[in-house]
Amino acid sequence: MTKQQATWSPYDFNGGTCVAIAGTDYCVIAADTRMSTGYSILTRDYSKICKLAEKSVLASSGFQADVRALQKQLAAKHLIYQHQHNKQMSCPGMAQLLSNTLYYKRFFPYYAFNVLGGLDSDGKGCVFTYDAVGSYERVGYSSQGSGAKLIMPFLDNQLKSPSPLLLPAKDAVTPLSEIEAIDLVKTAFASATERDIYTGDKLEILILNKEGIRQEYMELRKD
Repeated sequence: MTKQQATWSPYDFNGGTCVAIAGTDYCVIAADTRMSTGYSILTRDYSKICKLAEKSVLASSGFQADVRALQKQLAAKHLIYQHQHNKQMSCPGMAQLLSNTLYYKRFFPYYAFNVLGGLDSDGKGCVFTYDAVGSYERVGYSSQGSGAKLIMPFLDNQLKSPSPLLLPAKDAVTPLSEIEAIDLVKTAFASATERDIYTGDKLEILILNKEGIRQEYMELRKD
């Protein structure tokens, strides 16, 4: 008789895909609203996007319980910062805070894959992409989650980001207009939804510019 042993994991993978694109005076952050586990859909209307500050928005995929814990941690630290400095944290400042928070938990990491988007102090769009333990980089565009392997080659083809090894360093922002970037995100998700079972139902898009933040939705495949 073979010995049976029950296994337990503190993590789950709830799927989903996040994308962010930075422009000269805007930033587009998008994510689908499907939350799954295995072959089951838990909900079709779960937002993966969290507004951290006036000019900082976080989109996260992975284990959504860890994502929610991470969001609460960042909100508490940002509140302390506001009391101490009497102002909102900048997007590059929030990027460093997120990196420090993830790295602090490196021996039992938050199972969360994050893209942080917003506007810097010059009003220029910025996107920061992360791994699970806080290593991050400022880029012109990024994608995380179950559909990232499908979306990133498409974005690379369309946006052709300059190599960070080139000297002098090239600007990381993308050359597209705001409307073109939104259309590109919609096309990328419509394509990824065809091939990734963990991405679908509805697309939530946040657009940050000097006027503030606005929200758009687009229906995706529901099967």
